[in-house]
Amino acid sequence: MIAVDRRTAMETKSKERLHRLVDALPAGELLAAERYLQFLSANRDPLVQALMDAPEDPEPLSDADRQALEEGRHALEAGDTVSDDEFCTELKI
Repeated sequence: MIAVDRRTAMETKSKERLHRLVDALPAGELLAAERYLQFLSANRDPLVQALMDAPEDPEPLSDADRQALEEGRHALEAGDTVSDDEFCTELKI
């Protein structure tokens, strides 16, 4: 769950940076930026597309799930994370 929350936080920061970049673009570059973003959106990886289009899991979260999510959020906010390399080393992958 921490990886999902971490990815969501990273995606949110990326989107915020993109919004700032778009706001800073000269008017003459807006059409080119729009076309490029449309290209990226239309040419997504099929797996990513399938995952994005998948319906949300209708199963409600248990109390244990909610507690685990909350612990993960607190750990992320506290900076209690490991890099991908450290994670792979721990799992010996």
